[in-house]
Amino acid sequence: MNTPHHCPLCRSRRLALQSLALTLVPPGATLPIALAREGVDVGGNSAFSNLVPAETVERSAGQQYAQLLQQAASQRALGSKDHPQVRRLRAIASRIIPFASGWNPRASGWRWEVNLIGRQQINAFCMPGGKIVFYSGILDQLKLTDAEVATVMGHEMAHALREHARARMGKNAATGIGASLLGQVLGLGDLGQTVTNYGARLLTLQFSRSDESDADLVGMELAARAGFDPRAGVTLWQKMAAANRGAPPQWLSTHPSGNTRIGDIERNLPKVTPLYERARRP
Repeated sequence: MNTPHHCPLCRSRRLALQSLALTLVPPGATLPIALAREGVDVGGNSAFSNLVPAETVERSAGQQYAQLLQQAASQRALGSKDHPQVRRLRAIASRIIPFASGWNPRASGWRWEVNLIGRQQINAFCMPGGKIVFYSGILDQLKLTDAEVATVMGHEMAHALREHARARMGKNAATGIGASLLGQVLGLGDLGQTVTNYGARLLTLQFSRSDESDADLVGMELAARAGFDPRAGVTLWQKMAAANRGAPPQWLSTHPSGNTRIGDIERNLPKVTPLYERARRP
């Protein structure tokens, strides 16, 4: 029978570790294998996004965004920096953007922009690279509160952070729909034409219902971390349902039904409400 080896140094280290564990863990509790992440759980980004370079998508988005703003300015529809709604949108964005990199490290290097276009469409979007646009119609017709604006903004930012456009392009390429486009991105064709093709697609790209549900939850968490009441998602979709009594608003046309997303929001409120309450503390 072997005699156990009692090393005084090992024993002292073991006692020190036990003492540290007792100070960090309340009596009766057990040490977790890994710390759980606070907030919603939507999994990782789609593997299809790896088929298309992020830099190319973001550069194309920036070019298309600039063209859109130039067109709006020529029509005197671009909100000035002193417009009350522009200042409001940018103030809300300034509270949400610091939490964006938690969902996508690239976001810390994006040149975020927020602009208002004077059109009566109920619409808003965030292009890859952090290029945000709200149409005046979504603010005026729905009479959005700041928390509801933050919910919309968080949702649209989530599409960019989760790289849904990049993933959709990669999936199209992988299934042969955009094979020639993928070849150009990978250096097998004219990169200039690739930028043109991407720019044309980004403003008209439709996301799947899964992408939309994903953006709802991530957007709700972003807004909550920034100190905006996550329950605003419920009132937002009630307003959307009222606006949907006629033709569906453009922003709503490809999204899950209001009842479906309200149910998803309510089920996830317990996960984000503590984040909101913490953000509101002085």
